Amino acid sequence: MATLVAGALGAAGWRVGLYTSPHLVSFRERIVVDGAPIPEDAVAMWTERLRPLMLEREATFFEATTAIAFADFAARGAEIAVVEVGLGGRLDSTNVVEPLVAGITRIARDHMKYLGDSLEEIAAEKAGIAKPGVPLVIGENDPHLVYVLAEAAQRTVAALRPGARAELRVVPAEARWEGALGLAGPHQRRNAAVARAVLDALPAPYRPDAEAIAAAFAAARVPGRLDRRGRWLFDVAHNPDGMAALVQALRAEPPPGPLHALVSILGDKEWPAMLVRLDEVVDRGVLTIAPSAAGRQWDLEWLRRWLADPGRPPARASWTLIPDFREALAQVQRGAGTVLVTGSFHTVGDVMEALGMAPF
Repeated sequence: MATLVAGALGAAGWRVGLYTSPHLVSFRERIVVDGAPIPEDAVAMWTERLRPLMLEREATFFEATTAIAFADFAARGAEIAVVEVGLGGRLDSTNVVEPLVAGITRIARDHMKYLGDSLEEIAAEKAGIAKPGVPLVIGENDPHLVYVLAEAAQRTVAALRPGARAELRVVPAEARWEGALGLAGPHQRRNAAVARAVLDALPAPYRPDAEAIAAAFAAARVPGRLDRRGRWLFDVAHNPDGMAALVQALRAEPPPGPLHALVSILGDKEWPAMLVRLDEVVDRGVLTIAPSAAGRQWDLEWLRRWLADPGRPPARASWTLIPDFREALAQVQRGAGTVLVTGSFHTVGDVMEALGMAPF
């Protein structure tokens, strides 16, 4: 959604800063102004300049990165910024921003260690971005979760300004973008509808017209999201909700077969459910460990036991565990067809880097 909003603002003539995370190959991807990532020397300069404050405040990596992003946007003359949350919600470091409009897309089971064990708890945390006098666009289409978001947003706003009410704009559950869209997958049409609602909620001076929005949405590209490059297909699905969206997209537009999957998922994710879902659409799967995920990788012994467990759901595809990343990458390319790389940003980024592919 952030890329779509930033693109429309740029098409309307604004100099736009875009802050997203995580990155695929280079840290510089996180901080972009008018399509240009932050220069390497600027990263070094801002890190050195802000280091005393980072150390004094014991800033986390994401907190430090957020500070660098805001400094870079100011230095490069961004007139408006689209800021994507990290974990999201009440305690996210991006929540220091007083935005023109805020938006929440779907509520998914992710970052549960910090946000809560249930969708309701996660929704309540996410609603912590609500601010008095700021439109809050809700893209969730589950009525119960919309209610939870709305109630939590009202509590948040009232705590910040007693007597104030949250300005909620709920995107209808059936809403989909009907125009040309550069992003693949049925779920992206819902994301585009939410992005359009965010743009429509902006104050008049910043609100793009219909022509700018249509042009930007048609031209939109997001590296690593159903990103086709020859026989390679990259998607950063890293939780059950993302994997469900990927499977839906592959069913809607099947790539040339057979479909081989190279998969590495972080250990704190619900990877058994993700693999069961992915198994519905792939012909052969190779499981490995992405090098950049060292220290956060899934448990190999548990994975071996799970693959050998006769009680798990019967597999449609053939699955092989090859812990060595280079060996797994070589193995998955054997034979004709499409190679899908998925499971995490680490997996997609590491394969792109190994193949010499730049994200942009």
